[in-house]
Formats: sequence, structure tokens, C-alpha cells
Amino acid sequence: MIDTNIFQDKTAVYYTLGCKLNFSETSTIGKILRDAGVRTARKGEKADICVVNTCSVTEVADKKCRQAIHRLVKQHPGAFVVVTGCYAQLKPETVAKIEGVDVVLGAEQKKDLLQYLGNLQKNESGEAYASALKDIHSFAPSCSRGDRTRYFLKVQDGCDYFCSYCTIPFARGRSRNGTIASMVEQARQAAAEGGKEIVLTGVNIGDFGKTTGETFFDLVKALDEVEGIERYRISSIEPNLLTDEIIEFVSHSRSFMPHFHIPLQSGSDEVLKLMRRRYDTELFASKVRKVKEVMPDAFIGVDVIVGTRGETDEYFEQAYEFIKSLDVTQLHVFSYSERPGTQALKIDHVVTPEEKHRRSQRLLELSDEKTHAFYARHIGQTLPVLLERSKPGTPMHGFTANYIRVEVPHNDTLDNQVVPVRLGDFNEDGTALQGMVLL
Repeated sequence: MIDTNIFQDKTAVYYTLGCKLNFSETSTIGKILRDAGVRTARKGEKADICVVNTCSVTEVADKKCRQAIHRLVKQHPGAFVVVTGCYAQLKPETVAKIEGVDVVLGAEQKKDLLQYLGNLQKNESGEAYASALKDIHSFAPSCSRGDRTRYFLKVQDGCDYFCSYCTIPFARGRSRNGTIASMVEQARQAAAEGGKEIVLTGVNIGDFGKTTGETFFDLVKALDEVEGIERYRISSIEPNLLTDEIIEFVSHSRSFMPHFHIPLQSGSDEVLKLMRRRYDTELFASKVRKVKEVMPDAFIGVDVIVGTRGETDEYFEQAYEFIKSLDVTQLHVFSYSERPGTQALKIDHVVTPEEKHRRSQRLLELSDEKTHAFYARHIGQTLPVLLERSKPGTPMHGFTANYIRVEVPHNDTLDNQVVPVRLGDFNEDGTALQGMVLL
């Protein structure tokens, strides 16, 4: 039994890098500390505990993690510093040597954070606790409140895919999940707290069910029946795991939105093979066609990596033309980053940083064109928008079912409400449509 008296009236700050899953898990860590008596430090207040939840998807991410740790150590002198997340799992000893770090917790340890805090006395040097990959087994539940409107429900963790460029399976372990019953209960709790929208998060959520003998489709059907939750969004799902039955179900679902995020990574079949992805461009195109066939106005976001080893100029041009041909809404473009220990390092043909940047810019411009056209098609329509709180005097914003960002004049009474909005023209910076609430 942990004596929590030491934590009473202590303060903590949290810093998260990386994906929605990380943000969800940081929220759970925050709840663990709050339940032990620790409150979140106010702005400008010196904290007793600093928690950094790290990412390691790229070399840049590693660098940002180190910078964040240095910054927090400087801002909160004497604070007990805990570092967890993917970078902590992959490089625990390296992180432990960063000045000011007290404890480094790997993927298996972070759920038991309280056990590693001791009496909050600073350590002479950082202590690292991280299990070997084969010993990462547990699934730590998490349903975090991103704000009063949107929750992030962790449904799955880990990955069995081992793509040639990726370290996530080494940082997160094998695919595992909680039960559908536990997910439904967390969704009900979110509804009881006033949540209207839940985003399903994980590392490879379409792989849900590996440890419980269930399926992601079973999960979707069960969550759709939870009263009080008006909207679900599927954060990201591999194209080979996005089945036609899931697409069909979403098309007539009560609460699953016509909004998909499907990682492509490359529009070249040759590069997909080098990446060890589990589909080809024809399968990907067929999924996009299926979504648009049953949901013509669906928002489709797509992840793309440029400049991977082996991506010649010819392969990139093939990829560009393929992506251009797709009826998708937005591209999330990433530059390939060499990760130690990955199979991609054995591939010939290295793309220069300058060429990676050029390719990224071309795809980002294509993305802007596609998003602008998608938004423009909806001008003049009246659609339900879930509005979110904003600072007094600034426009409120929210999203349509198909994820069009909309701005409306400030009105506190509309916070966390789904209201009909007539969509007007683009705002000044082109990031949203201006709307008029119709009540």
C-alpha cells in the first residue's frame, strides 16, 4: 500500500509530445496523481513534480523530448522529474542521464507511476525502469477528456506489424487491448460527465481483439449503442483492417461520423513493399471508393511519408499521381527519419534532406487544394456542428459530422452543444468556414 500523505497539496505539471494516444495516457497519469492528492500547478507556479510523456517517431521527436525536459527542469528548479513514453522505453539509460531527470519509466511501468516517486526527494542521478519488449504485456485503460466536448478513448495498444521504418512496436510492445465491456463502461462514464464526442485511439486500433477474442467491428457496434454519446470518430485505421462491413455500418450508424483517417504512407507499390506495408495501392484506392460510394461527403485524411530509403524520383512521381487521383480530403505529410535498429537502414538509395523538403511541399500544396475544394463544396449548406468553448471575444469553433471546421460568433450558452449552422465563406486565414447558428 502506497502512503499518499507525501503527495498532499503537492503540485504537478505535464508535458506531452506525439500522438493522441500519448495525450490520453498523460491524462490518466494526471488522474492517478490527483487521486493521490496532487493538484495541477497553476500557470506560472513552480511545480513539485514534472511529468514528460515522450514520443520517438522521428529523430526530430527525440530532440523535442530532450528540449522539453531541459526546459521544464529550468522552469521548475528542484522538481521531481519523471519521463515516460516511447523515447523513455527505447532509450531509458540515455534519458536517465539528462540533467535533472529523476525517474524514467518504460511502457510497462508508467501505469504504476506512484510506486516510483518515493518521497519526492531528488535522486543524485536518474534511475531507469523499462522492461524488455517480450515483457510488455499489460493494457492500461485510458479515457481522457481533451476538453469538455471531446474525449479520447484508448481501445488498443502495441503493434504486431513491424514496418521497416518504424520503432513503435519496440516502444509499445505487441498488440493488446481491453474488453469491449470495459470500453462501453468508459464511454458511459464519459457520457455521464457530459461528453458528447469520443475519439477512438490506439496504435493499431483495427487490430482490436487480439487479447480478448473480439473484433474492432464488434466494438464499434457496441459503442454505437451507448446513450449520451452523440459522436464517435475513428482516429486512424490501417486500410487492410478497414473492412467493408465497418464502412457500411458507419454509413448508417447513429453516432459514428463519416470521417476516416487511413494511413497510406506511399502511393508507390514498390515503396510499400520496401516499407513492409500489408496492402497495395489498389486495395487502398478500393477503400476510398467504397467510403465515397456510401458516404459521398465523408472526410478522408491520409498519412504519407516522403523520402524513405528507396523512394527514387520515379517512385515519388508515381506516388504523387496516385494520391492526386484519390478523392481524399487532407494529407498528413511526414518526412522520413532514420530510426536506429529498423530494417529500413538496409535499403539502398538515400533521399537528401533538400529533396525530402521539396516532396513534402508538393504534397502539402496538393493537400491544401483538396481540403479547400472539399470545404468549398459545403458552403451554403446547413449542418449540425458540435461547438467548443472559446475565450470571450473570440469566435467559437466546432466541427461538422464530416469534420469541417466552422467558426461562429461567441456565445457561452452554445458550449458543448450540437446546433444547426449555415456554412458561409472561408475565414481570413482559410482554416475554417464562417457559420451562422440557426436556432
